[in-house]
Amino acid sequence: MLGIFREKLVNAPKELNSPASLNSCAKPKPSNEILKDFMSCNSSNAFSMCFGNDALLAYSPSNNPSTHHRLFSGLDDIYCVFLGGLDNLSKVNKQYGLSKGTNEAMFITEAYRTLRDRGPYPADQVLVELEGSFGFVIYDNKHGTVFVASGSNGQIGLYWGVAADGSVVISDNVDLIKASCAKSFAPFPTGCMFHSEHGLMNFEHPRRKMKAMPRIDSEGVMCGANFNVDSQSKIQMMPRVGSEANWATWGI
Repeated sequence: MLGIFREKLVNAPKELNSPASLNSCAKPKPSNEILKDFMSCNSSNAFSMCFGNDALLAYSPSNNPSTHHRLFSGLDDIYCVFLGGLDNLSKVNKQYGLSKGTNEAMFITEAYRTLRDRGPYPADQVLVELEGSFGFVIYDNKHGTVFVASGSNGQIGLYWGVAADGSVVISDNVDLIKASCAKSFAPFPTGCMFHSEHGLMNFEHPRRKMKAMPRIDSEGVMCGANFNVDSQSKIQMMPRVGSEANWATWGI
């Protein structure tokens, strides 16, 4: 899976962009080269979707039964790549009035659309109720927003970094991220969600701020940052009322 989003859509945490990338032998790559690398190292049934010059998603189904599921969904100009599986999929499908045949990517897309438009619950409350291993990327082409989340059990590894043109790169392929972003990359924090307009939040501890901790690689060079919950901080939260309490407005 690969998602690339221009800087005008997504402002990554500044700590993700390491100054060491400028002096590294391997330089960050432009977005078009990253996409070429992804397509060349994946199976013939891989495909990509470009949304003007602002965003792209690339996806390759898993051909290995031992690896986690990879699913793609597109509905009402909302596109989702989902990795992993939900143990309580039947329960949440029933909760949202969806059919038994609805897979995880379709559920996430439908849940996002429902909460964006009618919003009875905040996003962190929805995500914390999901059981299983998951990671997903949503691109809402109509609203120009990006939503990323990674489950708290850490079974599905997502990585993010910064390309040569400042675009944010997200993938489950750590080798691709390393080759694409040089020293400006890090694991996407587990138990967290990122919204392009409102930044990074831990959905298990939504009242706590996130704290960046420098990452040092095997060469002793700063390489992006790890993001952890700052247990000493507290976010002042406004009451969430009606349609304002949804995934599109974040509600914090």
